[in-house]
Amino acid sequence: MTTIQLLACAGMITGFFLLLGLKPMEFTDGLFSFLTREKKSIRDEIKAAQRHQKPGFLKRQIQMAQEVLAMTGRSSRFSLICVCSLLLFAIGAAIAIVMGNFFLAPVMAVGFMMLPFWYVQLTASHFKKDIAAELETALSIVTTAYLRSENILTAVEENLHYLNPPVHQVFKDFVLRVKLIDPDVLEAIKVLRTKIDNEVFREWCDALCDCQHDRSLKVTLTPIVSKLSDMRIVNGELEYLVFEPRKEFIIMVIFVIGNIPLMYLLNKSWYDTLMHTPLGQIILAISAALIFISTACVIRLTKPIEYRR
Repeated sequence: MTTIQLLACAGMITGFFLLLGLKPMEFTDGLFSFLTREKKSIRDEIKAAQRHQKPGFLKRQIQMAQEVLAMTGRSSRFSLICVCSLLLFAIGAAIAIVMGNFFLAPVMAVGFMMLPFWYVQLTASHFKKDIAAELETALSIVTTAYLRSENILTAVEENLHYLNPPVHQVFKDFVLRVKLIDPDVLEAIKVLRTKIDNEVFREWCDALCDCQHDRSLKVTLTPIVSKLSDMRIVNGELEYLVFEPRKEFIIMVIFVIGNIPLMYLLNKSWYDTLMHTPLGQIILAISAALIFISTACVIRLTKPIEYRR
């Protein structure tokens, strides 16, 4: 009966969308824009500034996902992420309702809704790691050529075919800007500085700007590039250290979830108590909430280390 009611509810929602002519993308864009909109009242802004209020958890996750997608050049996919999030919200709630556990419904709904945003954060960590690895090679090659020629345009041009995406496109735009649009190398370096979100790269660009005024400062470039090697070594050691705790966390989650069907096989009375009594349903809801909260903490704590000045 519950399944039939859920299907009827899904059909009714689909009918409303068809009658009103709404598209899922438009609906989710409007909904998440409403959730992340800033306070417009001056009084609210003053209160927020005085109390140093932080945005709510959901608002922080949405804003972080938007920043990550913009950084990786996938801003157009935010609508798709929102649709997947809303769909998983409905699926999570439906699973809990079919199980007959209404305490679990809000936990499953919110937890499933956050999965796409956590996935975006994970891809951002891998993207930044790949960018740092490619920057280490690119900056090393360009710096060596610049130390020899003392001309950054020549140094980039003669090594452009050795660079890989996305760093290749950034330096290619730099060359095209200087040769075809504006010959001001200093201004082009300042524009180049904004193209990649990496503190070592920004520091390298700042040092390169100083070198345009005083060529003797070019010796400062090599120590800056070596910071990328240091960060790669530190991140490699960190990855080794967190591998075991991460593996243990995944194993413990599998054990917690796997205990439910195992309990059905070993002792059906315990299974009935867990699944069909209010106390057991509350325990399941608390366990699911702890799993989702722990997952968010693991994702936050296992990010690669970034250099900060």
